[in-house]
Amino acid sequence: MPKHLQRDLDNLKRQILDLGALVEESINDALHAYIDDQHELIEMVIERDHEIDRRELEVEDECLKILALHQPMAADLRFVVAVLKVNNDLERMGDLAVTIAKRSRITERKPDHVALVDFGHMREATVSMVRGALDALVNLDCNQAREICASDQIVDDLHKANYKALRRAMKNDPANVNPAVNALSVSRALERIADLATNIAEDVVFHVEGDIIRHGGGIEIDEGEKDD
Repeated sequence: MPKHLQRDLDNLKRQILDLGALVEESINDALHAYIDDQHELIEMVIERDHEIDRRELEVEDECLKILALHQPMAADLRFVVAVLKVNNDLERMGDLAVTIAKRSRITERKPDHVALVDFGHMREATVSMVRGALDALVNLDCNQAREICASDQIVDDLHKANYKALRRAMKNDPANVNPAVNALSVSRALERIADLATNIAEDVVFHVEGDIIRHGGGIEIDEGEKDD
């Protein structure tokens, strides 16, 4: 591999990992703001999202520069394509963190509605998936990536349980409607973050093995495009 291409790929990897660290920090702060009533973190999450948006554009520009200047092939090309997709997923995670943080401002949210749904378990599972997906990307670990994909069902099940519990609360008492809808929005945001972490894990498998595993598939790219 030409040394200039290797240099640019190494720089691209650093950029995407730095972006991932910012996004993980925003998710944690947003959840502390909502679940733990640390409202001083709300503006930090919103302000950090501007930095995440800026970094996302920088990573995209770097990917396009590498494609134009170096015309990478095989594993190098798969890496750049994977980073483009991961980049977009991380930016969307940042937006969802802002959604959660803003829900902390709503005065109708009550502590008993935080306790009503399983936000503690859901927070732990979702944050673990995000961190695991980024670790899999750093280490190019397909086994860990596949474990992340399997974990998505846990978060899906928790979201469904939250929906049922909040629907019951709304039926039992109309005064619960606004805070329950607020809590449901947070649950949905966490479920979407977990989906995006799954996307990142799937992109790791694509980069390392050349297999497309989205939608339960196991499509493998043509052997002629793989490295020896």
